[in-house]
Amino acid sequence: MAYWSNDHKMLPMVKFDPHHILPTSAELPCSDDTPVDNEDQNFIPNLLLFLLESIWANRNDWFFSIDMGIYHTTGVSHLVPVVPDGFLSLGVERRKAGKSRSSYVVWEEQDIVPQFVLEVVSKTPGNEYDSKLNTYAKLGVLYYVIYNSQYWQRDQQQPFEVYKLIAGKYQLQIGEPFWMPEIGLGIGRANYISGVVQREVLYWYDQTGDRYLTSEEIAQTERQKREKLAAKLRELGIDPENI
Repeated sequence: MAYWSNDHKMLPMVKFDPHHILPTSAELPCSDDTPVDNEDQNFIPNLLLFLLESIWANRNDWFFSIDMGIYHTTGVSHLVPVVPDGFLSLGVERRKAGKSRSSYVVWEEQDIVPQFVLEVVSKTPGNEYDSKLNTYAKLGVLYYVIYNSQYWQRDQQQPFEVYKLIAGKYQLQIGEPFWMPEIGLGIGRANYISGVVQREVLYWYDQTGDRYLTSEEIAQTERQKREKLAAKLRELGIDPENI
């Protein structure tokens, strides 16, 4: 396509690319600086991240972050991020160009939006069931998980809800742990024990419904196996220390 200049010369029409006027991640704040009001909002997504570091240790095509701003062009302004408690994107570099991200800028990630978003409901309502739900739907997030262990009765919801985006709208799913085939992970609740402290948290699960163990649990399991083997050898009159 072309157009005529004032001196009647035909000039080529320049195709407009909106990405050329969008700011870079270096120019955008990393979050909205809204503080969390309970430790679960940090602990639970961090635990999911640490588990992924083990589960997908040999993969470099995923990114999980906590309290990081997601900048996108489907909202009222590309300068206003949505900041979930945790999110997972597949098909992107684990570390972008070998460096840490300060924010997740969709137009710098080949327009790949997160496939999974987690919100942990706090004492101060955060619009998890209305405006954020609508924002994630417009953005195209496939799975939206809301964990509301303390205030679910106040909000007239369930403590654990998984929504899947179907035909542009979120539909509440049934089952726990819930398997997400597009991601290759399941998610559900279980207890986390650290010393004398026990709390309910979220874990990743495999397709058979088995929970992925933490590194501490794996080490403990291996230790117990070694102790059982040593006990059997002693029963047979064999000193395990001499093997």
